[in-house]
Amino acid sequence: MRIATWNVNSLRSRIDRVEALLQRHDIDVLALQETKAREDQLPLMGLQAMGYDAAVAGVNQWNGVAILSRVGIEDVEVGFPGQPTWGEPADVESRAIGATCGGVRVWSLYVPNGRKVEDPHYHYKLDWLARLKETAHAWRDDDVALVGDWNIAPFDEDVFDMAAYANDTHVTPPERDAFKAFLEDGWTDVVRPHTPGPDVFTYWDYFRQRWERNRGMRIDFVLGSPGLAKRVTGAFIDKDERAGKGASDHAPVIVDLG
Repeated sequence: MRIATWNVNSLRSRIDRVEALLQRHDIDVLALQETKAREDQLPLMGLQAMGYDAAVAGVNQWNGVAILSRVGIEDVEVGFPGQPTWGEPADVESRAIGATCGGVRVWSLYVPNGRKVEDPHYHYKLDWLARLKETAHAWRDDDVALVGDWNIAPFDEDVFDMAAYANDTHVTPPERDAFKAFLEDGWTDVVRPHTPGPDVFTYWDYFRQRWERNRGMRIDFVLGSPGLAKRVTGAFIDKDERAGKGASDHAPVIVDLG
């Protein structure tokens, strides 16, 4: 089975690219982030004609997650137990959706950005990660994949220049500790062994010719439970998808399971 994750940065804007990606790589399950729409606003008919079912969570032009599967979608769960709220009035944002696809429990995750260090959104991000790790602890005995845009570069090699991020989020010790807590709890970054760094990224800002100069970050990950990690036979990052007019600022990350 082949699973993938991609921060598509608007599914409505890039539906043609999503359909092409599914066909080009023969993907069975695709987790999406930043879909930026309600389900009734999404152009899903083409995907359905290709044999994909969709589970979607989204309320407006912000955030939004989805899972596309041609191997079945069961036990859909929007948001994880204990997921923190945000905003006024406080609400659970559309940042997590889980479904069982072909016997694998897939969670599409869009971790909060954090904005600026010490911003309330930064503390929300850390709380969000802590709650997810606490909840996910009970999932480790099953075949589970925690996939998506984590908005964290866990290691120095995951950014093009640490000095450029000296005062920014994504690389602060608390954020990195939050990510490493998943690894210490038994989850495995199943893609890194197949895509060793440095200078192997999944995100390139639209500004300052970051893509053209490969000045990016690795912030999109697939974390596998112990059982799922043993099934991984390969993984790669489709950097070519970042090129060209109308591309998302993220590249898809793809994993093969035996």
